[in-house]
Amino acid sequence: MMKDPIVDEVRKHRKEHTQKFHGELSEICADLRRVQEISGHEIVRLAPRRIEPTDQPHGTRRCRVR
Repeated sequence: MMKDPIVDEVRKHRKEHTQKFHGELSEICADLRRVQEISGHEIVRLAPRRIEPTDQPHGTRRCRVR
């Protein structure tokens, strides 16, 4: 398996961030929202799209996105 230095760096920072908040998901999310707020970037929230099942057998990943 090929090592990707970018993926390794992202994983390293994610692990450090998780350890900073002792794995508490609510605290991790609150911190990420705070960082997002102060970033100055526009926050875009897209409406969810409805996925309609097809007549394919269960277990196949073919759905139509509307």
